[in-house]
Amino acid sequence: MTRPTIVLADDHRIVAEGLKSILAGQFELVGVVADGQAMLDAARKLRPDAIVADITMPLLNGIEALEALRKEELKIPVVFLTMHRDVEYASQALEAGAAGYVLKHAAPDELVQAVRIALDGGVFVSPALAGELFQATRARPSDNDEPRVTLSSRQREILRLLADGGSAKEIANALDISPRTVEFHKYKVMESLGLKSTAELIQFAIKQGFV
Repeated sequence: MTRPTIVLADDHRIVAEGLKSILAGQFELVGVVADGQAMLDAARKLRPDAIVADITMPLLNGIEALEALRKEELKIPVVFLTMHRDVEYASQALEAGAAGYVLKHAAPDELVQAVRIALDGGVFVSPALAGELFQATRARPSDNDEPRVTLSSRQREILRLLADGGSAKEIANALDISPRTVEFHKYKVMESLGLKSTAELIQFAIKQGFV
């Protein structure tokens, strides 16, 4: 069975070597780069299934590189692995379209889980940061132009599980429905809210207190 391909972007060589050993067990590492511009070039050339990247890198930081990917419509999920525990960094990363935000001091299994969830179309945030992110998002001034929609109980359940980092398959198993039904509800809510990505939907779920 073919393993998912990964590009690793981190400017610290020792950290990159450690991450290679963590990821190599389950994924095929097709490139290791040390700056944001090289990450962008590798994404264009190698078209990996996912990217694991630091935020603080030379030339382009990780978030800038992700924004450039999205402008080029390269829909490769990016999981950030970072020392930045600041919720603002996490919020910026998710708003840019990140598929994961993992703290570097987390257990190796957490990174593997985040990549797996990203490959399944979900979004993962380190549990150590998720509560703070929720509180910070709730504390922000409300936007009078924020879209409002009435959600069914099923849609609220799906949003809650998405915000907890569940993939479509995991949510389907938990609710005893098909993954296709999960995706239908997910995109129906996105359409109603005018949201364009799963990351934006996760942000909405966190802000509305579904976690």
